[in-house]
Amino acid sequence: MSLGYAEKLSYKEDIGTVGMTEIFDSPQTLQEKTEELATIIKHSKHLVAFTGAGISTSCGIPDFRGPKGVWTLQRDGKSIPEASLPFDRATPSFTHMALVELEKAGILKFLISQNVDSLHLRSGIPRDKLSELHGNSFRELCPSCGVEYVRDFEVETIGMKETSRRCVDEICKARLKDTVLDWDDALPPKEMNLADKHCRMADVVLCLGTSLQVTPACNLPLRCIRGGGKVVIVNLQPTPKDKKAGLVIHGLVDKVIAGVMHLLNMRIPPYVRIDYLQICFKRLLSKDNDRYVKWAVSVVSVHGSRAPIPFLRSVEVLFPESPLLKSAILTKPPFQLRRHMLSRPLKMLVKLNFGDGCRCSCTIIDFPFNFEASMGSIDNDMDGVTQKLRDSALKDPRCGQYEIVERKSLLSTRSEITTYAIVTNVVRHRCNPVASPSKANGFVHQTYQNIVKRLNEGTNGNEASPKRLK
Repeated sequence: MSLGYAEKLSYKEDIGTVGMTEIFDSPQTLQEKTEELATIIKHSKHLVAFTGAGISTSCGIPDFRGPKGVWTLQRDGKSIPEASLPFDRATPSFTHMALVELEKAGILKFLISQNVDSLHLRSGIPRDKLSELHGNSFRELCPSCGVEYVRDFEVETIGMKETSRRCVDEICKARLKDTVLDWDDALPPKEMNLADKHCRMADVVLCLGTSLQVTPACNLPLRCIRGGGKVVIVNLQPTPKDKKAGLVIHGLVDKVIAGVMHLLNMRIPPYVRIDYLQICFKRLLSKDNDRYVKWAVSVVSVHGSRAPIPFLRSVEVLFPESPLLKSAILTKPPFQLRRHMLSRPLKMLVKLNFGDGCRCSCTIIDFPFNFEASMGSIDNDMDGVTQKLRDSALKDPRCGQYEIVERKSLLSTRSEITTYAIVTNVVRHRCNPVASPSKANGFVHQTYQNIVKRLNEGTNGNEASPKRLK
C-alpha cells in the first residue's frame, strides 16, 4: 500500500488487531500444505483470489498490520516505514504474475483486491475480472459519464474527492474524483456486487496476504461456503476467519505460490512495463526575417501538459549535426526548450533520463524535423504497438525500446504532437520454490518429483508427467 495513502486516511481509534506474531509452518508441513493447495487449484471449477497487502510486501511496499506494518509502528509511536522504491515504480511480485498466468490459463475466474497500489492492473489482470474494493491510488473516475482514467502517477487525494483534472470528453468535462476510500466510505456498489457474485459462484476462494479484519470486505470469501465451496488462507498471521477455512497455510505468499506453480508445471510470465509520453514540437510566431523561425519542443505527460511524469528524471536535447546549436539539459517539468534559428531541416535527439525503478537509465529518441513540411500523421493500433514492444523486450531485456503510437498535427496551434510508448522495465520471475537452507521462513532444499507425481496421479493415477493446464 502507499505510505502517502496511509497518511491521508482520517484518524480512526479502532483499527483492529495489529502487530501479531508471525507464524511459520515447518518445512515439512509447508510442503504438504502446498501440495494440497496445488491439488485444490488444479481441480477447481471457479477459483476466486482475494488479496491483501501481504502480496505487495515483496514489492517494497510495507503492509499495515505486520510486526513492522504502518499501523503497528504508528500505534507504538514510531515513524512510518519507508518504501524501497517510489510508489509509482513498484513492480508486481511473483504472486501478482502467477495470478496473471492462472487467469490466462482459464483457472482463475475473478480477482478481488483490498489493495490500492494498482499492481494487479499493471501486472495484466483484465479490468473486467478485477474488483478493487478499496479503490486505486492511480485511478480517477468521472462521476458524470463513468469513464475511468488510470494514471502513471499517484492521485493527490483520497476519499472520493474532486481532483485537479477533468473528463476529456468534450461534452462532459466533469471534474474527476479519486477512487480511494477513507475509513467511513461505503464500498463502491459496482466493485462490491461483482465481488459478491463471484464469491457466491466460487468453489474455491484463495485468500492471499490479508488479515481478513476490514469489514465488510473480509466477509466476502465466506460466501462460497454456503454453496459448498472452500476457503483457503495463506497468511503469516492468524485471521478471524481461520476456523472457517478448509486450509490455512502460514508461509510467505510468494514461496507458497512458487511451490504451487511448480507443481502445476506453469510458467510465470515476465513483467514488462511500458510507459507513455508525448513530444510536442511547436512553431512560434515570429516577426523577424522569414529565413529565421522561433520554435519550442517540450516533453509532456499523456495525461495532460500539467501532469507529472514520475518516471522521468531529466531531458537532454542534442543537435549532433549542428555544432553551433548548444545542447540543453532540462531538469524540471515542464521540460521545454525554445530556440530561434535559420529555417532549415534539422536533426534533433531527445535523450530521456529515467528515474529510480526503471531498469534502464535512459533512451534516445531520434526527432528530425523540417520547418517547411509536416512530419505526417501516424495512428497506430495501441494494442499492436504494446505487443510489439513486449515481444522485443523479451528478446532484449535492456529496455529503452520505443515505438510511435500516434502523431497528429494541430493547425490551430502550429504544433505536432507525437505519442511514444517506451519499455522502462523488464522483470523475469523464476518458478523456483527452493530457498537457502539457512532461511527458516522459506522452503529448505528439497525435490518435488514425488509431490508432482502424487499431484498428477490425482484421481486416476494414470498421468506419468505433469502437463501444463489449459
